Amino acid sequence: MEELVGVIAKALVDHPEDVAVRTVEKDHLIVYELSVHPDDVGKVIGKQGRIAKALRTVVTSAAVKNDKRVTVDILS
Repeated sequence: MEELVGVIAKALVDHPEDVAVRTVEKDHLIVYELSVHPDDVGKVIGKQGRIAKALRTVVTSAAVKNDKRVTVDILS
């Protein structure tokens, strides 16, 4: 799943070498922290957060088999 977030983010940004994904697991929640170059934050979030929402939807759909909730946090 971590690779999926990274591949999608690298396709969106101008600085793919600065994309990093970190996994943080809590009780029933997995958080994927996406870190990108400061110039690329807007590209990953998109207008009115549409790209970020779509990214979260893809990750949530791919994680349906697990019994944990999944989310993506975007860090600069």
